[in-house]
Amino acid sequence: MDIEKQFNLIAAEYDANRRRFIPCFADFYQTSTALIANGVNRDDNLPVPQRILDLGAGTGLLAYFWYQHFPAAEYLLVDIAEEMLAVARQRFAGLANVSYQILNYADKLPEADFDVIVSALSIHHLTDAEKARLFARIYAKLPSGGLFVNYDQFCAEQSAINGWFNTYWENQLHQSGLTENDIELWQERRKLDKECSVEAEAAMLQDCKFREVKCLYTYHKFSVIAAIK
Repeated sequence: MDIEKQFNLIAAEYDANRRRFIPCFADFYQTSTALIANGVNRDDNLPVPQRILDLGAGTGLLAYFWYQHFPAAEYLLVDIAEEMLAVARQRFAGLANVSYQILNYADKLPEADFDVIVSALSIHHLTDAEKARLFARIYAKLPSGGLFVNYDQFCAEQSAINGWFNTYWENQLHQSGLTENDIELWQERRKLDKECSVEAEAAMLQDCKFREVKCLYTYHKFSVIAAIK
């Protein structure tokens, strides 16, 4: 089953289970976004975002946390799965500054320019070569001072430690209240993952000439990487 079908299948349950699947949910989404927003608002060299692009936006969960800090910005939510964006439309119903586009961002990005581009738990579905091409296109889209933030899952560089991460995560899921069916579907989705390490992704971003690249948060397999043009 391909990515579009997998995520359309789970769209209705996606948000309800997200806190169970992401053991560090609050720090990963909420605290990391608050840290970034605080930095943007205090740094005269970074533009306060007027247009924000969310790649692989799904149900709009990450955009929701950004909206708390930048409610006046325009948001474009891009995803390959129509049913996932249908949930996002319900989340942001009545907001004229949130729009949606069904698009495979691995092939191309939307035509407009953006001050901030974000993504959560999506880019790890791409091969390393596809990641590198995407990061180059993201760099080209951003103005000087523009920001890219990837909230994602990663592998450890060392195979033994990566095994520790994977086993511990799965043990946490079995204790989280998820059903066995939920976990079986997750195991199927995991077959689509093409994780790289934080170090490898940071190197890709530096190769694209982002002037500052930093991992802002890490909890085992989950990290948040920010890159400033």
